[in-house]
Amino acid sequence: MMLVTGGTGNVGAHVVGQLLDAGEKVRVITRNPGAHTFPDQVEVMHGDLSRPETLPAALSGIDRAFLFPVFNAVEGFLDAAREAGLRQVVLLSSAAVTYPVPGWVGEQHARLERAVEASGLVWTFVRPDAFMTNDLAWAPQIANGEVVRGVYGNAALAPVDPRDIAAVAVRALLDARTGQAYELTGPESLTQIDRVRIIAETIGRPLRFEELPREAFQEQLEHHGMPAPAVTELIEGLAARDGKVARVLPTVEDVTGRPASTYAQWAADAFTSM
Repeated sequence: MMLVTGGTGNVGAHVVGQLLDAGEKVRVITRNPGAHTFPDQVEVMHGDLSRPETLPAALSGIDRAFLFPVFNAVEGFLDAAREAGLRQVVLLSSAAVTYPVPGWVGEQHARLERAVEASGLVWTFVRPDAFMTNDLAWAPQIANGEVVRGVYGNAALAPVDPRDIAAVAVRALLDARTGQAYELTGPESLTQIDRVRIIAETIGRPLRFEELPREAFQEQLEHHGMPAPAVTELIEGLAARDGKVARVLPTVEDVTGRPASTYAQWAADAFTSM
């Protein structure tokens, strides 16, 4: 049986579905089992990565696990997993650990990777770069008007579909691809202006990107609860990518045997109801 933590998240929910499609038995742990709906085939148990006492029961009978990165709460899981005889842990990490300057986000994920390696468990790391779903932050602006506001509109990324991240994680679990660190991007280098244009074409409405002053953008993100170090790192990262072409990696196709999803394919699912 496979255990999925973070089973309601952008990636974890797809890991659950794809494991079921492959005929696997799946257990999901959540802090509030009654608050979420899962397919009937899923065994749902109470569990909380920040409360290690809940984990031995959740790990009983588990062969392999998908581990969502909860900062400052992984050691208890690793101890319980080692006691339970877990054969493999697939950690959702971040491509930021590979950056010349990992920054706050990269350091947090690197610390988790080091803890997994030090645990003695057999591991696989999945390191996506920017998620396509990050652009859902634009949804309120798109729903209420024709302007998407941000900074460094000409900064390029190669965002990856969470369904593809999940597909790589699932292949790592099913094929026991251990001791590997898979860095993932989407198939295209796209600026923010490009992505707004693609969304406009998808929903059949005019949209444009409008530059904000950096200070106003930073205040906006911090007001919505994003940690200040992460906001600063995001803005500096966009500044560094301004006017440049993003690196595109073939990892999704190499691992899954099919091309990575395009931004237009993702946007058609994410925004067509608007």
